[in-house]
Amino acid sequence: MSKVVDFVIVFDDGVRKRHYHDTEKGKVIYFAVQLEIELKSEWKAVVRYDCSHGFSHVDKFDLKGNKEKTPLNLSFESALTYGEWDINNNWRKYKENFLKGVDNG
Repeated sequence: MSKVVDFVIVFDDGVRKRHYHDTEKGKVIYFAVQLEIELKSEWKAVVRYDCSHGFSHVDKFDLKGNKEKTPLNLSFESALTYGEWDINNNWRKYKENFLKGVDNG
């Protein structure tokens, strides 16, 4: 039996973090942590840590929705923890660079 944790944290007007993870017997089997910014009444992904392709990675997006995928070579648990830490500590920088059209790499 799996256990799902799913929540949203609002950092600022129009800036939020979505967190989702699923565990089975205490082990993370799927996760996604994503920073989003609201532009013209639509939420846009800025940075997303997940394992949707069977490996942990980070996707960084630009204003046009183009993304750059970087493998993390971390366990799902470690990638989830790192993604949480990175977004919580760097969301202002990610937001500023995203809105300026600067690479968030």
